[in-house]
Amino acid sequence: MFEYFTGPKYVWNLGVCATLNNGGAIDEVDRACRPARDAPDVDSGSRVFMESWKAVADQLADQARASEAAGHLRTAGQQWYRSGLYVCQAERMLSNTDPGRRAFYQQALDAFAKVFELADPATGRVEVPFEGTTLPAYFSDASVDGAPAPCVVMWNGLDSTKEHMYTSGWPQEMRARGVSVLMVDCPGSGEALRFQGLTARIETEGWATACVDYLESRGDVDPDRIGLAAWSLGGYYAPRAAAFEKRLAFVAVWGANHDWGEVQRRRLQREGENPVPHYWEHVLWVWGFDDVEAFVDHAAGVNLDGVVEQITVPFLIAHGEGDRQIPVAYAHRSYEQAVNSPRRELRVFTADEGATEHVGLDHMPHVNAFVADWVEDVLAGR
Repeated sequence: MFEYFTGPKYVWNLGVCATLNNGGAIDEVDRACRPARDAPDVDSGSRVFMESWKAVADQLADQARASEAAGHLRTAGQQWYRSGLYVCQAERMLSNTDPGRRAFYQQALDAFAKVFELADPATGRVEVPFEGTTLPAYFSDASVDGAPAPCVVMWNGLDSTKEHMYTSGWPQEMRARGVSVLMVDCPGSGEALRFQGLTARIETEGWATACVDYLESRGDVDPDRIGLAAWSLGGYYAPRAAAFEKRLAFVAVWGANHDWGEVQRRRLQREGENPVPHYWEHVLWVWGFDDVEAFVDHAAGVNLDGVVEQITVPFLIAHGEGDRQIPVAYAHRSYEQAVNSPRRELRVFTADEGATEHVGLDHMPHVNAFVADWVEDVLAGR
């Protein structure tokens, strides 16, 4: 993996790789990173990291407004995209208690609203009805003249958002293949957590039911070809949902998360890399706990033993051999237990080819294309 920073800054390096893979400009990323190079660690340096990235994002936003005023809408759309990309990468590094975090996230929402307006009218914001409120989402429409098209519901993980899904390029890959994508901020992530206080839970099938119900209400979605894809902690969320929401036609994950509860116990013992700074504060926020020991006891239930056996649709597990957060052994365990899937597949990415780090962030185009090809083949019956 390309490592811009030295010292205990794994998660910053992962973010840099993701940003460059997702359309960031190397000069802008370098200027965003330079002020944070001398920080001793990611926890103490998260404020200077955020401020330096925000400075570049703000500069791009000013350029985008000028381009739009001059009538250069394509250029403005590109500038808004990179501005939003940098904001959503830097925002995830902040402490939950940082007083500016929610306003900073709103800056990303506003940037991508401009992207959809100016550069990608096939994508737009939607709301998925859920338990008396909604799950905020983006819908990328691949239908032709409103005819029903297959659709993939896309979920995130512990610290990513629907904006990270959009900038990953995967929804655009699927749309080019004639498949719509619904990118959802599930409970515990994105707007659902930051603005609505919805926290994560073990029983994710309720989220899936809400998403499928919403998609079945749309005339431009084929109700018989709705699948589910997810990454990172979504490697638990999605298989759990597919085991019990039987209307789903397939499930695909990159970053298997068979026993996330065990990962938490290991992190208490300082084993494995943390995906975000201020880690324990972050997970307590996501899951709605105020005590680490109580949370770790609860997290023991975030486990797919006895669950993946109930998946009865095609199931893809993609995982990096060198994943420093989630052991590759979990990918093998999910595969071995998914005995009732009519088409189970395990793909392990190596350091020689890339995409070997967590969810392939070191080489996202490689893993993205593989997962997209698999979905395309499943939908085509190949």
